[in-house]
Amino acid sequence: MKPVSAYPDPTPVTRLLIVDDEPHIRSALVRALNLVGYYAEEAASGKEALFLLTQAFFDLIVLDLCLPDIEGVVVMQQAHQLQPGLLVVILTGQATLESAIAAVKSEAVDYLRKPAGVHEIIDAVTRALQKRAARTQKEQLARALDLLQSDAAPALLTTVNGSLSVGPLKLDRSNRLVTVNDEPVRTIALSRGETAVLASLMARPNHVLSCLQLVQVAWGYHTDRKEAESVIRPYISRLRSKLEHDHTKPRLIRTVRRRGYLFSAVSSNDVSG
Repeated sequence: MKPVSAYPDPTPVTRLLIVDDEPHIRSALVRALNLVGYYAEEAASGKEALFLLTQAFFDLIVLDLCLPDIEGVVVMQQAHQLQPGLLVVILTGQATLESAIAAVKSEAVDYLRKPAGVHEIIDAVTRALQKRAARTQKEQLARALDLLQSDAAPALLTTVNGSLSVGPLKLDRSNRLVTVNDEPVRTIALSRGETAVLASLMARPNHVLSCLQLVQVAWGYHTDRKEAESVIRPYISRLRSKLEHDHTKPRLIRTVRRRGYLFSAVSSNDVSG
């Protein structure tokens, strides 16, 4: 079977697939989900579900683990191959530790035991879709901020233009390259956003910058604390993955709890990573 396109039709309708071998459960869920504004279809077996996934895009499936033809975990794995962004809510009457572990490994977003009420299932579906929407919004904002970083950047960026050399790093902002002077010497390409955040930190070595300050210095962008954290933290994570020997124990870009981040020009045991 060939994967269906990962791009949904340009419609506000959220498409759901209910996969369960018990007709009364399927029909009750389909009716209830349609009533609250979703578009729900049903499948009575794993084969039927996988076939439907080759024919149309779905945002989420509610999947019974105990199906008559194919194990639910196998259906979930194949479903993710067909539609990588598909959300899966597990519904099972034989909840075990093993099935829960398998569900987590297969990236299920929720795990409900039968008999689960219709409202409980609707709540699980809604939570999963809302979390994905929030995550997508953060990713889009981060990409937008990457695009904002250009030659026409705000005046605040003039403090971190050109090249910076601090500790083992030399940052070439113009070409978005950072050289790490260790064994062996490494030269690493950065995105616009990564360059802006790293330059802001390196321009003030051993000085703590909050997420709010980093957003303002890097892009001249004013926001609230929560949004600033959602923008900056992914950049910090990506920079650590590229620059640190062990990103779980950072020595260059360090976290100061409840305050922000700093670029450490010297090793310090006083700051937690």
